[in-house]
Amino acid sequence: MITRSRQVALVLTVVLAAGAACQARDHRSPQTGRPAPSAPAARGFTLVASGDVLPHASVVDRAAFDAGGRGHDFRPMLSGIRSVVSRADVALCHMETVYGTAGDHSGHPTLTSPPEVAEALAATGYDGCSTASDHTLDDGADGVRRTLDALDRAGVRHAGSARTEQEARAVTLLPAGPAKVAHLAYTHGTDDLPFPPGQPWAVDLIDEGRIVADARAARRAGADVVVVSLHWGTAWQDAPDEQQTTLARSLTAATSGGRPDIDLILGTHAHVPQAYEKVNGTWVVYGMGDQIAGAMTSHDGVPDPRGNQSTLGRFTFTPPARSGGRWEVTRAEFVPQFYDVDAGRVVDLNRALARGAEVGAVRDRIRDVVLSRGAAKDGLVMGQ
Repeated sequence: MITRSRQVALVLTVVLAAGAACQARDHRSPQTGRPAPSAPAARGFTLVASGDVLPHASVVDRAAFDAGGRGHDFRPMLSGIRSVVSRADVALCHMETVYGTAGDHSGHPTLTSPPEVAEALAATGYDGCSTASDHTLDDGADGVRRTLDALDRAGVRHAGSARTEQEARAVTLLPAGPAKVAHLAYTHGTDDLPFPPGQPWAVDLIDEGRIVADARAARRAGADVVVVSLHWGTAWQDAPDEQQTTLARSLTAATSGGRPDIDLILGTHAHVPQAYEKVNGTWVVYGMGDQIAGAMTSHDGVPDPRGNQSTLGRFTFTPPARSGGRWEVTRAEFVPQFYDVDAGRVVDLNRALARGAEVGAVRDRIRDVVLSRGAAKDGLVMGQ
């Protein structure tokens, strides 16, 4: 009998590439009936986002093995979703832990990870990463500095934590095709760890008024689209909690100049996939789940495979019809994935299923949770 790990490993040996083709429509002049000169179509962009990168000791050990005794190499474990991530115009990740020094990492309750994680995120195709989480201050100001330094060296932008007050006030703007995307990030707390002395700006905390003000400042700084990452919610709960739904309604209702202040909300922290929902016309991902994590146990100490399940969100934005209008999401998709703790790899479940791996039940469970708040009626589909 072929084990699940061997099936997944077999799938991972084949990388499928999909091409996209577009056919031009035959536009005809109403006066002459002859084809009219084609005007160049206004170009939109695609944005991909994924959940918590949480390298537990077993994950770090796997990266050491993949490096062949020369540090840590996290690139192989992310290779299974590289084709999805790298094709996006802009791709956002969530770095839950901070980095230690080279070769140094620590486990729960205070977490540090090898800085080579940043290199893997860049190699996978990520352009930016939210860094606001309840573990941001696990190693104080030094942990924040090492993390952002490593991301900078790798060319991965970041939002949610800062080394200086000036950096905390700056807007993270990312090019996305013809548009500029602002990325803002906030966390519900720091697990009661104090802020470094004199650095109340080291990590951004969730505050509705502050988030709206920052979103408006991002617009003034030139953002066409404002994306907010929120580390929020109740761990191990499939359904969003009241804090999430209430804050989502308030944030998506905020407007300026006739358009919403926030164009997309991306949730992390719950460790399990949660629903997608269109709220006041804006897509909200309540929880994407853990993209990378070791074998997870719930608060009750029971092994819980949901902690290794997650989604990639993919959103296609189209330019406004008029100057100053909103960039609209014209296609919303989710790609189900999980981290195979035996193989040490992130697996695109649709591709694994297509290659014969017995992962249909996992894929279907994620799909049911994602669609549990009626997102299908608003056009959310499962992407490839």
